[in-house]
Amino acid sequence: MSTEKLDKMKEMLAANLPVAVAPVVDKDIKDIDDDYDFSRKTYRELVTQSNEAIKSMLELASASEHPRAFEVLSTMLKNTADMTQKLMDLQKDKKSIKKEANAGPAAPTPNLTQNNTFIGTTSDLQKQLIEQLTEKNVTETAVIVNGVT
Repeated sequence: MSTEKLDKMKEMLAANLPVAVAPVVDKDIKDIDDDYDFSRKTYRELVTQSNEAIKSMLELASASEHPRAFEVLSTMLKNTADMTQKLMDLQKDKKSIKKEANAGPAAPTPNLTQNNTFIGTTSDLQKQLIEQLTEKNVTETAVIVNGVT
């Protein structure tokens, strides 16, 4: 097999090798915890303040009986419900991030080619296979490929 074909084949094989993923370090986990705690505290404060504002707005809307006041009240209720949902989503996100971090690096699958095509003759392929077996110091009693030992 010519060295040009062999080099091209090595390049193609190297392009399909998986890329190593950097593991999550303790500093990253600490940052995740800190950010989660800060976000949770902020959401909880916002929900508490919103509940107090809703009580005041309810009294105002009831006293004035103005449609705009009730519209503002309903918007405040919706925003508070959204914040509580975001608080729950934050919890789910933290759990999924922690689960990924504890699982360790997953087997990466970047640009995985499943159907490889060898360009060359059968004897070229056989020679390459024999070379690979001898490079890996495979000790078999006999390696026979189409009559070649």
